[in-house]
Amino acid sequence: MNPEVDKQQQKFNEFIRLLPLTLALAGLPECELGRHFTETQLESRATTLKLAYKIARQLVMDITK
Repeated sequence: MNPEVDKQQQKFNEFIRLLPLTLALAGLPECELGRHFTETQLESRATTLKLAYKIARQLVMDITK
């Protein structure tokens, strides 16, 4: 099997496992039914999720040391 594909799959699985913690740390409100976020709002939320994921990942690493 391709090592690059294995690494991507491993990272994806890690992201999925950390997703509940990431979302909790991000604290983002859900969109109201029938309304949509603007492009700027989506970019801002994506940035928040990226930061929350980094913190979630670090938190898990710190706990498992």
